[in-house]
This record gives sequence, C-alpha cells and structure tokens, in this order.
Amino acid sequence: MYGEDVLKSDWRRRRKVPEVEAERDLVVEDADSGFCGAVVGFELGAVVLEDRHGRRRNFPLEPAAFLLDGKPVTLRRPAAAPAQPQRRVTASGSIAVAGVQAQVAKASRIWVEGIHDAALVERIWGDDLRIEGVVVEPLDGIDDLAGAVAAFRPGPQRRLGVLVDHLVPGSKESRIAQGIMKSPVGQHVLIVGHPFIDIWAAVKPERLGLKLWPDVPRSIEWKKGVCQQLGWPHRDQADTARAWQHILSKVTSFQDCDPALLGRVEELIDFVTAD
Repeated sequence: MYGEDVLKSDWRRRRKVPEVEAERDLVVEDADSGFCGAVVGFELGAVVLEDRHGRRRNFPLEPAAFLLDGKPVTLRRPAAAPAQPQRRVTASGSIAVAGVQAQVAKASRIWVEGIHDAALVERIWGDDLRIEGVVVEPLDGIDDLAGAVAAFRPGPQRRLGVLVDHLVPGSKESRIAQGIMKSPVGQHVLIVGHPFIDIWAAVKPERLGLKLWPDVPRSIEWKKGVCQQLGWPHRDQADTARAWQHILSKVTSFQDCDPALLGRVEELIDFVTAD
C-alpha cells in the first residue's frame, strides 16, 4: 500500500539541489567519502579537491554529490571567461584608437630634412599623425629654410614644426633656426633638432648588430663612409637607398630609436596639434 521503496533508488538524484560553479578554492565535501577539500582544478571531467594536508583526489561531477556548508549541491565546471580584447599599441607607444579613420589633413605641417627622415617618422608615428591629420613633408636640406617658411606663411591655425639634423650649438643649422624663431612668424614655428649627423644614427646601433655607429672622417660623405666601413655596397645613390631600407627594416617601434630623437618628434606633434 505504500508503493515503491524509496530507499531502493538514488534519493540524491531525485532531490532538487542547487547547482554551484566549482570556482577555484571553493571548499566542499564529497558526500560519499567525507573527503573535504578545496577545488584546485579539473581532470578528465572530474573535479580535483585538495585537503588541508595537501592530498588530492578526483571526484565525478555527479548530481548532489557534494556538500557545501553541510547542504547538498551539484558542482558544475565554470564557463570559460570570455577573452578580453587586447589593447593595440602603436609603434610610438600610444594606445591605438579603434575604428577611427585618418583625418583630413590640417593646414599645419611637420617638415623634416629628407626622405629618410620622413620614412622613419612615418614608421614610428604614422598611426598617430593620420588620426591627428598632420602631414610630414621632406625638405631638401635647410639651407633655404627661411625662404620656405616665408612661403608657407605660418599662423595661429597654420603651425609649422621642423626637425633638423645635427642641431648643436654653433652649427650652421642652429644659426638658421635661431634666425627664423626670432622673426615675426617665429611664434608659430617650432624648430627642434637631434644631435645626430644623419637620421640613420638615430636608430640604435645594436639593432644592426653594432656596438656603435662607425666614426666617419669629415672628408667623407657620412652615409657613404658608413657603408664603406660596414662592408656594404656604396657606389651610387641606389646602394645608399638599399642600405637605408635595411636599417629601416630593423625599426618596429620607438624602442628601436634613441630617446634624443623621440622627444623632439613628440614636441613637434604636440606643437602642431595644439588648439
């Protein structure tokens, strides 16, 4: 008259018990064996518990197989946490802005002495400059920089930043720069320089397997002298161009260049993008 004997069935499976994610370090007790330990991982579909003595045992994730605070629970393996998107960093070290297209070029400009300088600036700061809408233009030296600046007509909304090679006290380059900065348009022009005789030397020599850049006599054109001493072809401009491409290939981020260059370019970018 009492029907089926309830003790003949698995009473734990018939009861509705809460499900709990088996997070690491969760302390539970195996209902059958009484083994009590913290969750330390999973193996072949079983949860691994470790007791206070460091002993480990594996237990199947069966319904109502564990006790949590003395109450039956069903453990389930935690769902894998979604992968967090990694922040992309530009070659200059700044955080890349996703989904932003290059801006229309502003009137302000950054000038550099030659195409090699422009290529290096593009390699490191290209992403930043496109977002800011700043164009980098190469000059053919700075002997006529005063005339070029006058033709550019700098102003409050038309700023000009100039990066000069070998801008050291007493040099020809420093005298040209000082004359422009003291002129009526000087407040809208920023001329900065690095101490290197050529932009090549702004690349850390160890990136090319060198301890130092070669010491080239003043009687020899610097790039040609470098190629000679390093055993690279140096007969004509094409050889020099190939040498530069090899050097540039070793530059992937700001960490490959000397800080004396990095700080000056950052100054120029801040100057031409200031409101």
